[in-house]
Amino acid sequence: MSVALSDNKADRVVMKKKKKSFLSDVKQNFYLYLLVLPGVLFFVIFSYLPMVGIIVAFQDFNVMKGLFGSEFVGLKNFEYFFSSKDWLVVTWNTVYLNLLFLFTGLFFAILIAIVLSEIRSKHYKKVTQSVVILPHFISWTLVSMFVFALLSTDVGFINAILKTFGFIQEGEEINFYSNPNLWVAILVVLKIWKDAGFGSVIYLAAIAGMDQSMYEAAKIDGASRLQCITKITLPQLRSTAVLLTLFGIGGIFHGDLGMIYAIVGDNPSLYEATDVIDTYVFRMLRQMNEMSMTAAIGFYQSLVGLVIVFVANYLARKYDSDSAIF
Repeated sequence: MSVALSDNKADRVVMKKKKKSFLSDVKQNFYLYLLVLPGVLFFVIFSYLPMVGIIVAFQDFNVMKGLFGSEFVGLKNFEYFFSSKDWLVVTWNTVYLNLLFLFTGLFFAILIAIVLSEIRSKHYKKVTQSVVILPHFISWTLVSMFVFALLSTDVGFINAILKTFGFIQEGEEINFYSNPNLWVAILVVLKIWKDAGFGSVIYLAAIAGMDQSMYEAAKIDGASRLQCITKITLPQLRSTAVLLTLFGIGGIFHGDLGMIYAIVGDNPSLYEATDVIDTYVFRMLRQMNEMSMTAAIGFYQSLVGLVIVFVANYLARKYDSDSAIF
């Protein structure tokens, strides 16, 4: 009995010490905690408080009745989405395109980082790095104008070049905007062009932080530059690549609305290959004004994305614990 009481007393002492240590840490690092406060408030206000809006997915939402006065309809909004064949098309397109974006972007980001790290001239390296990062800061709306100038049937640069060199004749122009089979490749190329350079910054930082003595030892042993890359650089980039891939997988059920809608727009001919969940929801909201159904689809996106993150993180922790998020 006395042993149990002493154990409880010891636990209370430990808890008090923890509380005191946290409070004392706040006092000692008050300005650091104050610096973190805006970021914490940002996530609380814009990420956690809006979660209350999930209730809209289970209501026949009426703006006049409000969030807590609208009629509760259960899973009726989900039934509408899953009873149509559109949900299979947009789900497949979302996952397929995002997987292509994720892994091609990963490959080219690492490739660009390695190429830039191997450039010896500092001035040329800075200019090259600026050039490959610049497309990230160009809006998709502006990119869509360039794409139209390239792919248009009447005034497109590609059709003009093909006619100039005799590959096609007048009246045989390729109609890119009515051929869905071409658009997966087009969107992937555009995504790589725009974001791979910016994504390489993280890998460049990781390469810069590597122990240079390993490279020096490898060169003394007669290793070539290619062998240094494959045997030293790439293995050390693995944890960074896996971690960023896990972050990317978290958004695999969210299509790039800004990109796809800006470039494709409301073009029914291309829905087969380019219509993702986000464009479908945006179109439903504009054309049908159904806030409850769009909220239900958004909830479906978030729920499945959360499950995928947990599964991916479990696999990462199982095979490489250092690469897992949690």
